[in-house]
Amino acid sequence: PPGRKVQSSKLGPTPPRLLTEEEYRLQGEVETRKALAELRSFCQSPEFSAWSTVSRIQSPKRFADFVGGASHVTPNEVSVHEREFGLESLFIDEQLFEEDDDDEEEEENI
Repeated sequence: PPGRKVQSSKLGPTPPRLLTEEEYRLQGEVETRKALAELRSFCQSPEFSAWSTVSRIQSPKRFADFVGGASHVTPNEVSVHEREFGLESLFIDEQLFEEDDDDEEEEENI
């Protein structure tokens, strides 16, 4: 029938919607928790060779604590991560970029 629009097959599939920053962060947290639970579960299973694994890792006690339910990161590691990648680092980055912008403007005026 006239007036009916047909999508061309040459256009191909529509690209997937990109995640927002918040969705990306949330998905990362959810998937990390899920993967850690799977790892912990596997380490508690009969197929897991605890002795051969423990003999090859740096911190057997920390590993045993993790398998028993403790966090996979220490408070110090959390603090370092927040300093490097958290809101504090974003604020510092913004300040650095603002300073760079000021320098460029001064150079143009010379």
